[in-house]
Amino acid sequence: MTAPRRTARYVSGGFLSRRIRRIAQLAGVDLRPGWPKPGDWIAAWGHDGPSARRAAALSARTGAPILRFEDAFLRSLHPGRAGEPPLGLLIDAAGAHFDARQPSELETLLATHPFDDGDLIARTRQTMAEMARSGVTKYAATRPDLDPPAPGYVLVIDQTRGDASIRLGGASEATFREMLLIAREENPGARLLIKTHPETAAGHRTGHYTEADAVHGATLEPRPLPPATLLAGATKVYTVSSQLGFEAILHGHQPVTYGQPFYAGWGLDDDRAPLDRRRRKLTRVQLFAGAMLLYPKWYDPHRDRLCEAVDVVRMLEARARAWREDREGWAAPGMRLWKRAPLRRFLSGRVTFRDDPARRRLVWGAGDTSFHVGQGSPADHPQITRKICRMEDGFLRSRGLGAELVPPLSLVLDRQGLYYDPTRRSDLEDAIILAAALPPEALARARALRAAVTAAGVTKYNLGGAVPDLPPGRMVLVPGQVADDASIRLGTSEPSDNAGLLRAARAANPDAVIVYKPHPDVEAGLREGAIDAAEADLVATRADPLALIARADAVWTLTSLLGFEALIRGVPVTTLGAPFYAGWGLTEDRGSIPARRRAARPSLDALVQAVLIDYPRYFDPVTGAACPPETAIHRLAHGPLPARGPGNRLLAKAQGALAGRAALWR
Repeated sequence: MTAPRRTARYVSGGFLSRRIRRIAQLAGVDLRPGWPKPGDWIAAWGHDGPSARRAAALSARTGAPILRFEDAFLRSLHPGRAGEPPLGLLIDAAGAHFDARQPSELETLLATHPFDDGDLIARTRQTMAEMARSGVTKYAATRPDLDPPAPGYVLVIDQTRGDASIRLGGASEATFREMLLIAREENPGARLLIKTHPETAAGHRTGHYTEADAVHGATLEPRPLPPATLLAGATKVYTVSSQLGFEAILHGHQPVTYGQPFYAGWGLDDDRAPLDRRRRKLTRVQLFAGAMLLYPKWYDPHRDRLCEAVDVVRMLEARARAWREDREGWAAPGMRLWKRAPLRRFLSGRVTFRDDPARRRLVWGAGDTSFHVGQGSPADHPQITRKICRMEDGFLRSRGLGAELVPPLSLVLDRQGLYYDPTRRSDLEDAIILAAALPPEALARARALRAAVTAAGVTKYNLGGAVPDLPPGRMVLVPGQVADDASIRLGTSEPSDNAGLLRAARAANPDAVIVYKPHPDVEAGLREGAIDAAEADLVATRADPLALIARADAVWTLTSLLGFEALIRGVPVTTLGAPFYAGWGLTEDRGSIPARRRAARPSLDALVQAVLIDYPRYFDPVTGAACPPETAIHRLAHGPLPARGPGNRLLAKAQGALAGRAALWR
């Protein structure tokens, strides 16, 4: 049954935030300024701040009840003081979740919910697993690339001074002194690692511990380590009321709690300040289900709707990855003019198109990696030669051709090679090997994503097209490719062109109906590769590739991505080259496959995990933010999407003209 809508009046400028008002509206609360009318609530942010005090005064004067708002437990990339809006809200009519003086709606939920819904428990387990693997926490800008502290330490968690959860959780500043002393007494000789709060490290607020406390075997840890990294090496965890104590439970710890946070008293912590009214014993999954799936109001800004906790985990994971990869900046000298504006947005604005030895060098595709910085040779500047990274279009790219200058929704950045170059190892190969080692339950997202791609009819370019009349009989689909495609040049020997591929397909399938699908760039006259296709029974010009895959009994290809698109739709694929999806035991391979690929035998879901989730990055042009592949699929299927900018063709022509003039003088 849908809860009735509520009107909450506010007297604080914080509620002017468009994001906060939108989440509240979707959750059934209309936030309006002014004096409360009969039946209205009064909106208060938190408990101890100016907003909460004004709301309390207005409530005392009018008798209108207070509706309390707080950031949800997964908030944003950086703390709110950095200016980012939240991805979720906690809206509670009973009280703040951190105020232990009376039960909040969260406490009542944890105390009374049956938690007997199998679907809820399954969704909770998946969310817990993805959150633990991703490194996502309340402020998701963490660094899994940092070296972890040597294991075997006792973890003591600091909080910011004045945090309302301390006072309202039955603790004080003195509690932090006591906690540190007892941690030493209970763990004689152990190293103590004091984790500072992210807002302390960012300089926004002060904590309770300083360098003066880093004595007698204690050290401060201010670095933005992911919770999984930080908690993996801990032998014991001490906290007052920090959310990191809740995440310690997620990671299998039984934290010692000196306050009365929402997660204390349910049999999952060592409770040093017990609340008599909390007597129920919960499992980790039940606690997480209540606190993360049922209580918060999660928001998806890409689709402007409420969503599930796992969706927020995926959004923050995508944003955190973009932040980590772009934070030191990129240098992309020589990048085509029309690509520069889309790349600048995609790379968080942290890219320059001139040489900069302080930044990682970015090269498009298999393009030039020659040395351009200053004088001398690469040997004179080893720090630069180590930082070259290659970029290419991703596998769910756009609605329209890259050759027609349509900007991409996905790109890949590879620090070793590129996915279509089998002559060297690539980041994608490593991702496939890692995914192959995952247990089946860890591939639930990949299974769902493969189903979503199939159901939405999404491909790399999403061009659609006519569906030709096909002759009866066993059908073999043969996709053509661009003649100078780097994947053919690097990944084939013999045959190495469309005509040779067709001949081989006909020779192996003499009685089949051979349907040849020219590459869309070739059909559009933008690239070379046209053939007469005499061996084909039908040339499916400008045909819908998905309609052809749906009718095909088999696909024969050199290295075309259409082979992967057929593979994930259950169509047998024979490769004559060495595309990225060949050599793993999922295709019939007649080309020369690198021996290193024999080390792993991924399932189809593991291949999808690596190819569509772990390897590419995705960007939502509507919100201007990094996004998960699920969002990209929705955009490609339903829009809106950017078209080719009117200036792109002019920029491309201008760069071509300049290059031509330069060639005359060489």
